[in-house]
Amino acid sequence: MRTLVLGRTPARVADVLATLRADGFEAAGVSTDEEARKLLESEEFGVLIIGGGVEPDSRAAMKELAAERRVRRVIDGALTEPFDAYVRREFEPLIREAASQREPGSAHM
Repeated sequence: MRTLVLGRTPARVADVLATLRADGFEAAGVSTDEEARKLLESEEFGVLIIGGGVEPDSRAAMKELAAERRVRRVIDGALTEPFDAYVRREFEPLIREAASQREPGSAHM
C-alpha cells in the first residue's frame, strides 16, 4: 500500500521517507498542496500523512480530496526527534492497519 507524505519542510519529508522505505514501505513525499493533489488524483495511495506544519485550510482540503480518492487512512503527524523512532512508533502501525483492512464492499468470509 502506497503512502503519501505531505510536509512543509522538505528535509523532514525526506527523513520520514527514508525511514518508511528502509522498513519496506512504498512511499512518496511532497511539500506543496499542488504536488499532493496531482499525486492523489493520478496515483493509488492508501495512506496520506499530513505534517504538523500544514495549515488548517490546506489540511482540510487534502483530507477532503483523500476521501474522494478512497484513501484508507489520513494520519495527522507532528514529528518529534528522533524522527525515525517517531515514524516507527506512530506512523508505521497505522499504515499496517490500513493495509490489512478489506476493500469497501468486499465480501466477508
